[in-house]
Amino acid sequence: MKKILDKIGKNSNRRTWITLIIVLAALLLELFSAAQYHYTKQILENELEKKASIEITMKAILVKSMLNSTEQVLNSHVAEITKLTEDTDDIDDALLTILQANPYFLGVGLAFKPGYYDDDDDLFEPWAFNQKGKLEFHGDIAKRGSHDYTNFKFYTEPISTGKPYWSDPYIDSIQNFSLITTYSIPIIDHEGDTAGIAGIDLSLEWLSDSLNNRHIYPSSYCLLLTDSGKLISQPSKNHPRYKDFDDAIKLIKDSTNTARIVAKSKIKIIEFTTEDNQDACVFFHHMRGNPHWLIAVVCYDKEVFGELTNMRLRTWLLMLLGFMLLGYIVYRFLKNNKRMAQNELEHERLNTELHVAKRIQSEMLPQAGIEHGNVDIAGNLVAAREVGGDIYDYFVRDEKLFFCIGDASGKGVPSALVMSVTHSLFRAIGARESNPARIMQLINHAVCEGNESSMFVTFFIGVLDLPTGRLHYCNAGHDTPILIANDAVKLDVKPNLPLAVMGDWQYEGQDTNLQPGTTFLLYTDGLTEAMNVHKQQFGLTRLVDIVKSTPGSSTQELLEAVLDGMRHFVGDAEQSDDLTMLAIKYTPVVEDIELEREITVTNDVEQVTRLNDFVDAFCAELGIPSTEATQMRLSVEEAAVNVINYAYPEGEIGELNVKATATASALKFVLIDSGMSFAPTDAPDVDTSLSAEDRRIGGLGIFLVRQLMDTINYERIDGHNVLTLKKNRK
Repeated sequence: MKKILDKIGKNSNRRTWITLIIVLAALLLELFSAAQYHYTKQILENELEKKASIEITMKAILVKSMLNSTEQVLNSHVAEITKLTEDTDDIDDALLTILQANPYFLGVGLAFKPGYYDDDDDLFEPWAFNQKGKLEFHGDIAKRGSHDYTNFKFYTEPISTGKPYWSDPYIDSIQNFSLITTYSIPIIDHEGDTAGIAGIDLSLEWLSDSLNNRHIYPSSYCLLLTDSGKLISQPSKNHPRYKDFDDAIKLIKDSTNTARIVAKSKIKIIEFTTEDNQDACVFFHHMRGNPHWLIAVVCYDKEVFGELTNMRLRTWLLMLLGFMLLGYIVYRFLKNNKRMAQNELEHERLNTELHVAKRIQSEMLPQAGIEHGNVDIAGNLVAAREVGGDIYDYFVRDEKLFFCIGDASGKGVPSALVMSVTHSLFRAIGARESNPARIMQLINHAVCEGNESSMFVTFFIGVLDLPTGRLHYCNAGHDTPILIANDAVKLDVKPNLPLAVMGDWQYEGQDTNLQPGTTFLLYTDGLTEAMNVHKQQFGLTRLVDIVKSTPGSSTQELLEAVLDGMRHFVGDAEQSDDLTMLAIKYTPVVEDIELEREITVTNDVEQVTRLNDFVDAFCAELGIPSTEATQMRLSVEEAAVNVINYAYPEGEIGELNVKATATASALKFVLIDSGMSFAPTDAPDVDTSLSAEDRRIGGLGIFLVRQLMDTINYERIDGHNVLTLKKNRK
């Protein structure tokens, strides 16, 4: 490049040549930008397909769980119903008993073959109804309004095929004109003859709210259709794209439309444009088994690719600014001699790289506080140079506050690079692991590999259980934190080697309980070893004195007081080391308990029915809508079955205690057992986009609980597994 510039310098038209080079560079950058845009858009399209596949799968699981529950109820009463073919005196008690045990059913009843009890071919259809919580029995609704059930598929299909049947949704004209579906099975009497059918009416009013509760994007919505294309569930009229769903249904029903198929999930996709020129796509797939209903999700390109479009605009602006800067550099280059121009460019490059590095390092720090009432947290980092080797971080996962502070040996760019790797590992491992010692072990193993520069990192990791105040921590050669309550004392920490010193070092973790109002102060040695012009260190004693002089202050006020005290002591002396502080104040919010119930069951799967009744009764006392009550019952059931199946050795009888608590802000279900230790919150999410054959075994239960509940939290306390499921109240 230097030779080319020398030749251009000998040419009187070198300004023209440089201009041509700038134009060529602009064209190349534009080509690169276009290619990057295209590649990024493909990534977003693939990500959208995965998200849509997951959403359709989860909606199918939600619908199937309710339908399967209905099938199980009716199938479990086959023996009782068969007895009714011989003696009809107890039909009312039997049907009302089934309905009373399952309050989310609208009706349950029997429809006998004409003339089954006499030779007059009379119809006989005893049915029990749930009229808004009031149970009513009708001895024969066939005589009510000439209800000839022999013309309906819920009767004819089981009679003709001998198999269970789910009817297409229809408007119930007998009760409250709501949308329902009927599940019916043939009744075989003791002589092996078909006596009629038994059926359950299930309301589908809950589907619209459940299917359109959470979506990939704000304007997305979900549709549920029968196999023939009849609409079952649609978005609410308040939805911003409510007017579009008819077009989506027409596209699905039109067999002439070409639909693309996602390779793994077999979900079909049709792209279309709305009347207001909004590009969109509809993803749809049939549920497996009977009923063969169809679930569809509609997404809009404006939300999927909107940020990408904005990013390209910003890229254009940055390119424009960059070329303006380049033009200025060229101008300066032409006015000065070559050596001065090269020195200036080199200086500019170094400053730019350091500025970018400083900005990147700053962006790695938490940009905002934790939005959680149980903790007040603040951090501060003052680098001795443009970039430094200190770091602090925190985040909340599963009602646990994960935090760290670290100091890499050395200063400047090398220590910053080492700390960046350590920080990234903390984030990645902390996303799936809750044990601080285990996190530290995995980080140490990773940073020891290829550490030819022999740099090391002092590091402290803490995991604070926000509901209980239980603090688990592990120290790797870092300065001892200070606990501030009635007094300021050093935390008891076990000696461990710093990171990157010995790859097979076994880190020991510790734990303690934080009382409400306790502040946890962490810092690097850049604070205690800060020196004034007389080479005196600030020291731990001065730090403790300042801490004691600020009782009851917030974490931000505490850090400001410490920083002001240190600067006053240092005076005009130059900062020689990076200085980092992190303060955490445990401030648990105690809410009044509106309702509290408790139940203890054994590790017997038959106890699940008792547990389900317990959750239903608890929700009923609070007036929880049936849809939400079903979600909580499914969540508690999945968690309880996990304990029943795996907590205790085979053949050993154990107990599971479940405590349900309601406050103004949330519902909590706490499951406690004394079985083997297992942290379900550390299990990785199940990839529901894979087929059943390719998906790893297990994990769907906890995945479903994560989808239905707002947070889940696990702690091992005094030899007991404590799993807390939390649902926020709207």
